[in-house]
Amino acid sequence: MQHRWIAVVVLLFAAFMDLLDTTIVNVALPAIEKDLGATPAQLEWIVSGYVLSFAVLLITGGRLGDIFGRKRLFLIGVTGFTLASASCAAAVSGDMLVVSRLIQGVFGAMMIPQVLSIIQVLFGPKERTGVFGALGFISGLAAVAGPLLGGILVTQNAFGLGWRSVFIINLPVGVLLFIAAAIYIPESRAATRTRLDVVGVILISATLFVLVYGLIEGRELDWPVWIWVMIGASPALLGIFIWHQRRRDAQSGSALVPPSLFHSRGYSAGALTSFSFSASIGGFFLILVIYLQIGLGFSAIAAGLTTLPFSIGALVGSGVAVPLGPRLGRYLILTGALAQIGGYLWMATIVASVGDDLVGPDLIAPMALAGLGLTLLVVPLTDVALAQTPIASAGAASGVLGTFQQVGSAIGVAVVGVVFFGIIGDRFTPGVLRDAFLGGIWVPITALSLAAIATFLLPNAAQVAAHKADSELAMNSEGDPPATVAAGA
Repeated sequence: MQHRWIAVVVLLFAAFMDLLDTTIVNVALPAIEKDLGATPAQLEWIVSGYVLSFAVLLITGGRLGDIFGRKRLFLIGVTGFTLASASCAAAVSGDMLVVSRLIQGVFGAMMIPQVLSIIQVLFGPKERTGVFGALGFISGLAAVAGPLLGGILVTQNAFGLGWRSVFIINLPVGVLLFIAAAIYIPESRAATRTRLDVVGVILISATLFVLVYGLIEGRELDWPVWIWVMIGASPALLGIFIWHQRRRDAQSGSALVPPSLFHSRGYSAGALTSFSFSASIGGFFLILVIYLQIGLGFSAIAAGLTTLPFSIGALVGSGVAVPLGPRLGRYLILTGALAQIGGYLWMATIVASVGDDLVGPDLIAPMALAGLGLTLLVVPLTDVALAQTPIASAGAASGVLGTFQQVGSAIGVAVVGVVFFGIIGDRFTPGVLRDAFLGGIWVPITALSLAAIATFLLPNAAQVAAHKADSELAMNSEGDPPATVAAGA
């Protein structure tokens, strides 16, 4: 425990590597398409495949760490993530890159849940606030650094590797993380042994796979009957999953997604808001980067710089949301959703009016507004969504919210792809790409509109304040951290 600050630096770097990997890839997509001859469906899978496998196994990864040791699972996650990154860099086809990204997501889901769990082992309640603040800063930094770093690496053809360099950079970082984690992070496990819901994992994986596969591959296959059967099977599988969760929760209390969480209207609204805003982000950046680079001929670094105001706006919004969140609560979340919608509509108006003469500075103001709206929505959302959730269920509830965000992102990319690439067909001309962008942007606008409506069902500021006071009281009355630390680790 004497090296815990070194350990937390290692954990923060791991979180940064994961977050960077979700943002750095977008600007490399046109180069990947050109070099590997990747199809539109493969480009969608490169983005959504990682998020989908990460989402499906996120809760399971946390449970595995509780059972077999968080340090052990963290090391396995770092190793697999690093090797999968090497496989991505070595890809010789779009299919190989897609499979490598799916594997990357699997090991990311083993690695990232351990970060929060280990922090709770290493630090007492009062100390965690500063560490979680640092984690939030790392998230913002990754959002800013990802597109810029990806643009620089691809445009400058770093080490002669082109787009492959965006994955290569994970290798030295991964090796250093493994060594440092092996030395400085103590082993820990949950005090009470939990059981894995393997059937639940299989059911939700199948549910999401048939839906996302059908949406992404259907257009290229000209929507055959069996694709519609797959898509139609998704709600049926979801129903079976819900039935299984209720049954398992009643029998052993070890459901993957505890149904009791959704007895709260506020939590259900929070989950819907999380899903909807995440669905808007992934799809928006996918079509924006492709339009800028393929439609208008922007370089990767120019596309990255065009997205920079979004990240800066998000950082500013984060600073504003922290003091205003407790006072405004759900109304700040609503303001954030409306600001994002306004930013996207403003952007669409500029793109439609300027046409092929569009340059990066034209989008500075609407991008900044959309980024500002993102963090006005995101920063207070967890506290508001959990305000009607029992304190004892806060950990599970937070994990499920994170899963809803990741699933929303994957489905958002798939739905945007249906619209965007459906308009393009096989005509990658500037005018057609512009029409596709203007059509596709209505998907994130619609998703954010749904999020805005859901905010009216969220708990109010008084309920959030009461819940936070109860949580702080419970934390201050804790003895040892809520996990056991292995001796000699």
